[in-house]
Amino acid sequence: MTVHSSWTLDTLIEEYKQHQLRTRGLREITLQNYERFVRLSFEAALRDEPVDPTRLSPSDVMGFVATLRGRYSPHSMKAVRTALRSFLRFLRVKGLCDGRLEAALPAVAHWRLSTLPRCLSDEQLDQLLASLDASSAPCGLRDRAIVLCLSTLGLRPGEVAALHLEDLDWRRGTINLRTRKTRQGAVVPLPRDAGHAVVEYLRRERPRTGERHVFVQHLGHRRGTPISSAIVTGAVARALLRAGIEAPLAGAYVLRHTVACRLVCRGTSLKELADLLGHRCLDTTTIYAKLNVPALSEVALPWPEVTR
Repeated sequence: MTVHSSWTLDTLIEEYKQHQLRTRGLREITLQNYERFVRLSFEAALRDEPVDPTRLSPSDVMGFVATLRGRYSPHSMKAVRTALRSFLRFLRVKGLCDGRLEAALPAVAHWRLSTLPRCLSDEQLDQLLASLDASSAPCGLRDRAIVLCLSTLGLRPGEVAALHLEDLDWRRGTINLRTRKTRQGAVVPLPRDAGHAVVEYLRRERPRTGERHVFVQHLGHRRGTPISSAIVTGAVARALLRAGIEAPLAGAYVLRHTVACRLVCRGTSLKELADLLGHRCLDTTTIYAKLNVPALSEVALPWPEVTR
């Protein structure tokens, strides 16, 4: 590939996304995040058209990371670094830069499992569930069903948004998750409270539509179309605000972490929890083990100077 005289940053990024889709099969949401980070980093350096990536230097790359460091947490900066490394590799493969640019990316100091999961306490969860108002217009029943699905199953926002009517097996009391982050489906139990909330929503509030997604939009010209994961997160944020809860994480993932922490503290094995949450690697699940204080106390070694 050569630098075309008509290339813009938009066309270069689109070519990069198509390359990632063909070679790695990345999900659309991942590609969107990569595009956002790449644009934030390279827009100023490649604003002149036609763009010429060969002008980039290692000092430019280090400057990109330094500029974004103040905007993102260490965890997010690791994602930024991954996106930039992916884009620079694409440029190198296409002959638009050399390997020195990848090597110039500084490491991000962030250690896995170094923090505790951010979740609600039992009292906060009870307060949240007690405050769910099905009468709040115009989508109170929908939001209530969403929060109950999240707080009982620990689903990801995108998994709730992607539910189809055919995925609900009422006779067996299960939900079929077609595709999780692991790219594999799963069948999980449908809790009674969540099932009742979904039925009430379908019968009383869901707009008339030919759409097969369970949860749809209620307002404006998009009425009757599928909701997005952002709407799922918004439903949780509104519920937390109404309940007067200062959550450690303002979004749907706080309920996913809450479900995981409660199950671990009740004796659920990490393998069982990983299967429920849809974790491909068991190491991802081990962070929740740090909240099981009774189990940790059994494996802790006594301090030599302490005698009973």
